[in-house]
Amino acid sequence: MMRQIDAQCCVVGGGPAGIMLGFLLARAGIRTVVLEKHRDFFRDFRGDTIHPSTLQLMYELGLLDEFLRLPHQKIRELRGQIGTETVTLGDFRHVPTVPKFLVLMPQWDFLNFLAEHAKRYPVFHLEMEAEATELLFAGDAVCGVRATVPGDTLEIRAPLVIGCDGRHSIVRERARLEVVTLGAPMDVLWFRLSRRRDDPSEVLGRFDFGRIMVLIDRGDYWQCGYVIRKGTFEIMQQRGIQELRNDIAELEPFLRERVAELRDWSDVKLLTVAVDRLKRWHRPGLLCIGDAAHAMSPIGGVGVNLAIQDAVAAANALVPAINRGTLREKTLHAIQSRRMVPTIAIQLLQLTIQNHVIDHVLGSTAHFALPAPLRLFQRWPYLRRFPARLIGVGLRPEHIRTQKVAEGG
Repeated sequence: MMRQIDAQCCVVGGGPAGIMLGFLLARAGIRTVVLEKHRDFFRDFRGDTIHPSTLQLMYELGLLDEFLRLPHQKIRELRGQIGTETVTLGDFRHVPTVPKFLVLMPQWDFLNFLAEHAKRYPVFHLEMEAEATELLFAGDAVCGVRATVPGDTLEIRAPLVIGCDGRHSIVRERARLEVVTLGAPMDVLWFRLSRRRDDPSEVLGRFDFGRIMVLIDRGDYWQCGYVIRKGTFEIMQQRGIQELRNDIAELEPFLRERVAELRDWSDVKLLTVAVDRLKRWHRPGLLCIGDAAHAMSPIGGVGVNLAIQDAVAAANALVPAINRGTLREKTLHAIQSRRMVPTIAIQLLQLTIQNHVIDHVLGSTAHFALPAPLRLFQRWPYLRRFPARLIGVGLRPEHIRTQKVAEGG
């Protein structure tokens, strides 16, 4: 059995880049199919920081008020504990956007919100449990995708395929696009611990005793990220879960009575950190964006927002080219050229922090001294605006340029 769908664009991957791009294309009247290999968007331990740049896009779309009715936490100042000192790392109250804060929201809520709005346009089609397996070619040009769906095979014929299927992208692999690996000295263990009313109410990052841990407030539980040296997870498993419990209790004493909630290693998920990017994001009929084009470190939580900026830039360029019938590879190249500058800048910043801060912390067993730049942040609060501007908005923020067609019908 084989089912076939004809579209103007096929988006592979229903993450932030894929759903945002699918929504924007459909909103502009482009017949779009989005393939998502899972049956729903619920996957824990995914990026869930919605930065001011993304909130600004929601404002431009006229959706911000409705969006903020979903459960979330607003963060106006980003704080962390370094050694024995609590420091403010960024102040979002002065960023050049209408919303002057960062939002923490489960990614599945964000994706469901965008998908529901996209479904109001008859040209939008979201195919769940559809896993892309092959690209279709007409000569050298990509002309569609073959995917497996429950009990069936699906072919989407489209003159343009967009790879938004993450750092393990099947699209970029099948397209044989060259990956430049930049490296990362760390991996992250994600797990949950219960939260109590008298716990701290803000995002916490802790650097000390050769350990790094981040806590994200989920209301009734903490989503915890514990940083380890790359390739050491198997050694930790051999030593036993109790050693991880002890490390957490030493680093965050208020969690001491809750570490037993980690019953065994099945309660811990390993995130293998990778920093890479494609040398070329495109070939005739195909473009990669988001993590499929550039895998980011979790530092700064910028991966989701950078992917969304890619999606907006792509929509701004693709919609007029598709409508005029002038879509060529030079259009795809122009999208890469526009988004390459902020991608390289953020990756260089992440690599600098990885190699000169995180690697240093993980190699130490003593209290971590507050670095000189952060001491300046404490002395002159004005300086906190700069990291907030870089992380929260970026070097080249995108804006909605596409026109909206009528919903329904």
